[in-house]
Amino acid sequence: MGIASGVFKQVTIKPEVTYGVVPAAAGAQSMRRTTSNLALSKDTYQSGEIRPDFQVADFRHGMRKVGGTLAGELSAKTYADLIAAAVKKDFVAGVSVAGASITIAGSAGAWTITRAAGTWLTDGVKVGDVGRLTLGGFNVANLNKNVQVTAVTATVLTCVVLNASLLVAEGPIATATFAVTGKKTLVPQTGHTDKSFSVEHWHPDVPASEVFSGCKVNKISFNLPATGMATVSVEFVGKDVTPGVAQYFTTPTAVTVTGTMAAVNGVVRVGGVTGGIITSASIDIMCGQSSEPGIGSNTTDQVATGRVMVSGSITAKFDTTTLRDAFYNETEVGAAFAFTADNSASSDFIAFTLNRLKLNGADKDDGEKILIQTIPFQALLNVAGGAALATDLTTISIQDSAA
Repeated sequence: MGIASGVFKQVTIKPEVTYGVVPAAAGAQSMRRTTSNLALSKDTYQSGEIRPDFQVADFRHGMRKVGGTLAGELSAKTYADLIAAAVKKDFVAGVSVAGASITIAGSAGAWTITRAAGTWLTDGVKVGDVGRLTLGGFNVANLNKNVQVTAVTATVLTCVVLNASLLVAEGPIATATFAVTGKKTLVPQTGHTDKSFSVEHWHPDVPASEVFSGCKVNKISFNLPATGMATVSVEFVGKDVTPGVAQYFTTPTAVTVTGTMAAVNGVVRVGGVTGGIITSASIDIMCGQSSEPGIGSNTTDQVATGRVMVSGSITAKFDTTTLRDAFYNETEVGAAFAFTADNSASSDFIAFTLNRLKLNGADKDDGEKILIQTIPFQALLNVAGGAALATDLTTISIQDSAA
């Protein structure tokens, strides 16, 4: 028997069909991570009897519970199932508009993609979507390049290029296609999912297996620093653990191979303030999972979900009063973040869109340095969005190019 080493440890995850029941071994997914610390805990009860010998004669274990965090560096596809579980909706393919006559115009930071007929609004293209011109006789500089939509009207998309390269003015180009890349999810109005997972920690050097069942996403956090890797942290609450000496998920799908993201690559906009001024960001999606004990069982029969609540913060150089005044005046602002795996035109990416934020502070530091504001925010349901409108009717939407 060996001593467990973290580099040998393997973390594997699979959605459950029935809450708390470990699913069949086939079809699990091996996970990339920086850490995974899921563990079993128990309530404990100490006897309160007062005895002639002045001593405690009994101590019992009670409810069994699983908790812990799977943390890693942000990459496309890797955490898609867990992101979808947090917002209560599976990822679905982005819309694709084919056969259009399209003209490219504008300038850096405000390129326009104009169609001669039909409507982007009815087709479902939204502010924050990242798309590509995939078909048509375009200049090569315009084809298959990630552009994020900053405004939508019936016939005009206003866009910014994620890698800051230039588009070429041209058109109209006949039989062209604009496709929202990859898949999107968001907090839906109806039809919410309620997914649980089994997560295995396999230690081949011991050997030992721990399969944690009934694990639901209680919180998922994204941290986007100005320097360093973008990170993700998934907090679970679960039901129980099944220990063993053999690996349970014996043939998992190999870990994803998409590139790790750094927040220096991509585009950030908060209330009209853009990247370069914003120095960091964080987004927390909280699911409010809870359970209740019952007599006759030392595990919970269900973990109930609560509301999906989204908050976070940004830090920004104090170069204008825009964000400060939005806090002072309780003015609602929108935010869009899109981060890429590299600086190529068609890089993998993950994009976050929050169209309705309340800023909750604007504290500034001090010293012989550029002054930095710290600005927490609360995201709210975007009641101005919906079908055939420019924005989504949701608190947050997330797009993953490889989901």
